Amino acid sequence: MSTRPTSTLATALAFALAAAGARAQYQTAGTEAKPAAPISLKAALKAGRTLVGTTITVPNVDTALTMANAGFDFLWIEMEHGPISLESLREILLATRGTPAVPVTRVPVNQPWLAKRVLDMGSLGVIFPFTSTRELAEQAVASCKYPPLGIRGFGPGMAAARYGMSTADYVRFANDNVLVVVIVEQKQAIEDIDAIASVPGIDVLFIGANDLSFSLGVGGRTNDPVVEQAVEKVLAAGRKYGVPVGYPAGNPAEINRRIAQGFRFFQAGSELGWAASAAREMLSKVDRAGGR
Repeated sequence: MSTRPTSTLATALAFALAAAGARAQYQTAGTEAKPAAPISLKAALKAGRTLVGTTITVPNVDTALTMANAGFDFLWIEMEHGPISLESLREILLATRGTPAVPVTRVPVNQPWLAKRVLDMGSLGVIFPFTSTRELAEQAVASCKYPPLGIRGFGPGMAAARYGMSTADYVRFANDNVLVVVIVEQKQAIEDIDAIASVPGIDVLFIGANDLSFSLGVGGRTNDPVVEQAVEKVLAAGRKYGVPVGYPAGNPAEINRRIAQGFRFFQAGSELGWAASAAREMLSKVDRAGGR
């Protein structure tokens, strides 16, 4: 029986695990069984499909998993306007592994380092807010592509593990399938919409209707004529450059109206919104005065 001190064994084990983790982070070959590949949102959009996603706003793996199996095409994981951290994002991505909904994440700011973090955790798309210039649109694309197509740094061990791939396979998979969504939500973006829409690699022009209404001076009135005129400019640019256009719409009537208008990518309601609306509907049908 070994007489090596327990602390020495623990230290040796810690170093061994760290070394194994480092190798896994950069390995280029693997023998894991591969789960079914997720739907390619890029391919679906190119094929003319309309995609509807639900918004994940709270760091709860159970609600995220429930929504991922509810029939939505994608999960819009909300890091700009909610408490989801990088750590809780990773938990959500692992909890929804193998489900039909593709995870895409809205980051708080258009920065390469932040896009890299959410992609390396396993998000298969990045939504960039306040992308109001061509330069920011180009930065968004570059942040999501490995060289020579972009500037994304190499370290995809966690992302590759989520999809059951070697890192070499993941690099090819990511360059082909990571969705780049830029949000048009300022007056400046409307004025520069042709320059933004013509950037190669933009997969969706998404209209941030509420912020856009404030930027155009009609705060909150998203159906105001000045906003609708701006919306038409974005749709026209999307048609001109072959880029699908998205919109936030929570109910079927609004989604169907916007589909007819030309939209193909929808951010629907949140998990909390669905829970509240279902509860209200149930309670509205309860006869609490019955039998009196």
